Amino acid sequence: MLYKSLKNFKYKVSFKEAVLTGQSPEKGLYFPEKIPVLKKKIIKNISNYDEHHLMMEVIQPFIGNEIPHRELLNIISNTVNFKININNIYENIYSLELFLGPTMAFKDIGVKFMSGCIKYFCKELNKNIIILTATSGDTGAAVANAFNKIDGVKVVILYPSSKISILQEKQITTLGNNILALEIKGNFDDCQMLVKKAFSDNQIRENLFITSANSINIARLLSQIFYYFMCYKLLFPIHSHSNEKLIISIPSGNFGNICAGLIAFKMGLPVKQFIAATNINDTIPRLLKTGIYNPFPTQETISNAMDISDPSNFSRIMYMFKNVNNIKKLVSAYSFSDKETFEIIKSIWANYKYIMDPHGAIGYLGLKQFLKKKKKNNTKNIFLSTAAPVKFLDKISKGIDQKISLEKKVIKLLKKEKKSIQLSNKYDTFQKWLLNLD
Repeated sequence: MLYKSLKNFKYKVSFKEAVLTGQSPEKGLYFPEKIPVLKKKIIKNISNYDEHHLMMEVIQPFIGNEIPHRELLNIISNTVNFKININNIYENIYSLELFLGPTMAFKDIGVKFMSGCIKYFCKELNKNIIILTATSGDTGAAVANAFNKIDGVKVVILYPSSKISILQEKQITTLGNNILALEIKGNFDDCQMLVKKAFSDNQIRENLFITSANSINIARLLSQIFYYFMCYKLLFPIHSHSNEKLIISIPSGNFGNICAGLIAFKMGLPVKQFIAATNINDTIPRLLKTGIYNPFPTQETISNAMDISDPSNFSRIMYMFKNVNNIKKLVSAYSFSDKETFEIIKSIWANYKYIMDPHGAIGYLGLKQFLKKKKKNNTKNIFLSTAAPVKFLDKISKGIDQKISLEKKVIKLLKKEKKSIQLSNKYDTFQKWLLNLD
């Protein structure tokens, strides 16, 4: 399998090069030259596959023989080493809980798989590698955990000052070792801009071996396809028949997760509709309504991991579907305010005793908004719960927060000392710091 640059379709690289470089020389994201279609018998008999072998079936066609079968299965086993759960909230509404991993966010699987691939490929390199990543909250924690103490790798995490939760910040800034946390005076888009500029900076590329851990890295994006097949597997025992289609609502910020879902659809997963649910940073809902891509300045919300106005992964979705009208046939998009988010968290708790974090709550709101226009509702309807509510105690109303028990590891983490390096959002300041990195 080769990967083409979306800025230059003639430029193609191996999976290894796509993973280790993150982007093409002209700042293009990599995308598979073709999307493999799974054999129908795999989906028909999906309940017969354990998690590791199901992920192998999903991911191996994208990698080919670049990672030997045994090594790839080992990476997958180390990646999927915690439970993924589906919770029936009421009637035919389900929450796919992706936050049961070590950093309590859906990004654990994508980042852990990517770190396994990079660690394997680094065995052949005689040089140190620097992982550059921008985070709006959960990515940084997952990256820090996945790469902590890996020899030959330094991790530089850029996060917006005062715009992520206290627990998220502690997860990023307390590990030390090979993890360096940069607290940027600005928003997530500023952090992402600094990372993108660094990848196109010839001076940095000549002096440092850098790659990315954001969803712009193809290894992370591809591994997230597994979520959707796993969702189908978990629902399979309660399907009336195996070809029943799903409606899936995804809280969307940088649009990597929904991009992975759309790839799963192209691979043959029976999905009837995807919903991209955003907060008030509504670039994509407006695009699907007007046909105009016009990012506004990013606004701060209680669903901070989605405070993104210029989502990187949307270029991959446009490549897959060619134009906005084709996207609209499969994807609906809605945006919701903090007030709506806050109120639905309270309502679901009051009525069903289920606690949602602000991101999952937006996924639920998107699902309900779409279902309003359906006359009959005989499908299985899923929203993705992407982070544990405990990470957002300061965003959840009094009364509900008291029902969330703090694990010992969370209490211990909150007591740790934060260690970060404060920088402005000016590129020359960041460039100078990076070039002086030992």
